[in-house]
Amino acid sequence: MNLQVERSALGGSVRIPGSKSHTIRALAIATLAEGTSHIYEPLDSLDTQACVRVCRGLGARIRLGDDWLVEGTGGRPACPAEVLDVGNSGTTLYVTLGMAALGEGWSVFTGDEQIRSRPAGPLLAALSGLGAEAWSTRGNGCAPLLVRGPLRGGKVAIECPTSQFLTSLLVCSPLAQGDTEIEVLKLNEQPYVEMTLGWLEGQGIRCEREGWERFRVAGGQAYRAFKRRVPADFSSATFFLCAAAVTGSELTLLGLERDDTQGDKAVLDMLAAMGAEVAWVEGGVRVRGKGLEGLELDLNATPDALPAMAVAACFARGETRLVNVPQARIKETDRIGVMREELTKMGARVEELPDGLVIQGGTLDGAVVDGHRDHRVVMALAVAGLGASGRTEVTTAEAAAVTCPSFVDLMRSAGGRMRADAP
Repeated sequence: MNLQVERSALGGSVRIPGSKSHTIRALAIATLAEGTSHIYEPLDSLDTQACVRVCRGLGARIRLGDDWLVEGTGGRPACPAEVLDVGNSGTTLYVTLGMAALGEGWSVFTGDEQIRSRPAGPLLAALSGLGAEAWSTRGNGCAPLLVRGPLRGGKVAIECPTSQFLTSLLVCSPLAQGDTEIEVLKLNEQPYVEMTLGWLEGQGIRCEREGWERFRVAGGQAYRAFKRRVPADFSSATFFLCAAAVTGSELTLLGLERDDTQGDKAVLDMLAAMGAEVAWVEGGVRVRGKGLEGLELDLNATPDALPAMAVAACFARGETRLVNVPQARIKETDRIGVMREELTKMGARVEELPDGLVIQGGTLDGAVVDGHRDHRVVMALAVAGLGASGRTEVTTAEAAAVTCPSFVDLMRSAGGRMRADAP
């Protein structure tokens, strides 16, 4: 699908869909819990459907609807009858890999072409160090992957270029036979680990930590069924926030929670620092675009914001530096390289760094740009088209459904001039 986008003025309000990160954590814990959990207002997208598919393969009984009911496995995941296909969902791959290490039969994981190039070696080594058997069929640390338990516990050290490695270990280690100690040698995306710890705390899980460098988790614990509403997704909201900022529009985003631990909540402060007016209002956040000023932004904790913030930088006066985010190269695409390549087609002046981008602000011109089948790249380039002169055509736009299936409809409801066409 190709997306045709023209310069637009936005207004009104948009209700942001549920958080992918919270939805997947809810599914994981509900699958490992005893009893039936109720997940209210979950995100229904390609990524979360992939997680549903894998959790069913591990033995959970899941009923979908407006709300989701999950009958858990009581901490005893089943041996899957089929290969577990995570599609395009890296979060699903890493989190459920740890869950499968609690079972005694072999689980086989695969995914699409992008997933089969995403590294899992440090997580495989850590699971093996805790008593499971985990390895890559190709010997390159990437899917297809095999894992089986039981997970016994012990001491491991791990580098976490993606926080999802640590989240996986923290979710599965309470159900290990013995205690687990995790030494974290490197950690990117700290707020997402904070989110995981919040879920564990809500379950009463005993977990001690020394800063972000060492975690101790008691074994032999259990998860219990729960009822919980999924908050709106700050990562999806980023594209609407930036759309208002680059078009000089006023937009209210509903469903966002001020106390939520999602890392991309920091985008509010980033845009405010660049000159946008951002305010918490009843039910959400209101943003009004004004003259943006370039500055340096550290995106280590918020790598998913890089595509959208790169677009915002193109409309700011002066230079913007997006730095300390090397892990953006190992997402669905190399987002640093891809955003430089595509924004340059629209007339942007972009320099690529090993860990980020340097962007000279100005204006953009409409062009045909490639979404690279990456949902965040597609949505960011669509936002660029809303502020650019002329018409912008974004290819592979169907990828937006990975995390925000309603992206086009929501943007159009706010006045965005967008039209989806068959390629």
